Parts: sequence; structure tokens; C-alpha cells
Amino acid sequence: MADSTHERLWTFLSNHGHVLICIAHDSGIRGREIAAKVGITERAAQKIVADLVDAGYIRRDRIGRRNHYEINPELPLRHPVENEHSIGDLLMALAAEAPS
Repeated sequence: MADSTHERLWTFLSNHGHVLICIAHDSGIRGREIAAKVGITERAAQKIVADLVDAGYIRRDRIGRRNHYEINPELPLRHPVENEHSIGDLLMALAAEAPS
């Protein structure tokens, strides 16, 4: 059995996936809240959101002083191993509810 002090920390999803899940759970979430939940800096969270916007996976609209996000559930996952599945498939599998 591995000593817990020597175990490498890893997860099944990337930080991009974690950010997408945060947005799916709260379309009005703030960047600092995303950063805290994912365990990254606010700047890293902003960069990931920009990546997702640029690739068309999410749309960002300014409402007053806050951003509101909308996920495009039809786009495929990016890796060749899973690109036959959509973002909506992933979010439904993880959250048991359709993204809004």
C-alpha cells in the first residue's frame, strides 16, 4: 500500500473540465469562485474561461456588472478517445441534469 505522503495527486478531469462543470452548476459564477472551487488562481480561471469562450464551448454575456455564461452542449469533447461524445453528454453524466 502506498504511503499517503508519497501519493501523487491527480484527477480524471482537467482544469478546463472542472471550470466547465462549475459554470454548468452556476451560470453566474464569478471568476474568483471558480478559482477557489477548482484550486487554481483567479488568473488561471480567467484564462480557461477565455479558452472555452474562444473555442465556442461557452458564451459569455455581460449582465450589469457580472458575467453570465451559457454552455453550448452540442460541441464534441476534444480528445480523439472521447470526441464522439458531446459536452452535454459529459455534463449530463456527471450532474444527472441537462446544462442550461
